[in-house]
Amino acid sequence: MTTHQMTDAELAGQPAAYWTGVAYEALIAFTRARQVEKGYTQPQFWLLRNLSANDISPDGGGMTLPELREAMSSYIRPEDDLAADSAVLVERGWLRRDADDRLWLTAQGEQARVDLARNAPAIRAALHEGIDDADYVTTLKVLGQLIRNAGGTMP
Repeated sequence: MTTHQMTDAELAGQPAAYWTGVAYEALIAFTRARQVEKGYTQPQFWLLRNLSANDISPDGGGMTLPELREAMSSYIRPEDDLAADSAVLVERGWLRRDADDRLWLTAQGEQARVDLARNAPAIRAALHEGIDDADYVTTLKVLGQLIRNAGGTMP
């Protein structure tokens, strides 16, 4: 389906689930490609975030891979390999593994998390090019209403 050949009336009849699926895959692929260009994967960044007391972790406590998988269950993808990604981060000195097989964020890992987070504004800017904030907000409101209409709950 190509939008340049569709009228507004034709677009209005399109299934939202199809278009949100296409958008999701394109946005994830774009984001992940930009992150790989910078030398890390999205799951590696999520691992750092989930172990940081300055980010997602409430206390900065260590977590096992199953605990991390559970914590990331709403956004991790089937192809993501947290064992392999965490091994890379341990090798880099950004995470350490204790005797109970829990992963802990190191000081270098916290600095890496802060440094890697600086890439997000450029990724967002590239994705939002040509979209004004009002249109973006309207899109999110429409998606929110679609979610509610489908019986879902907003995050």
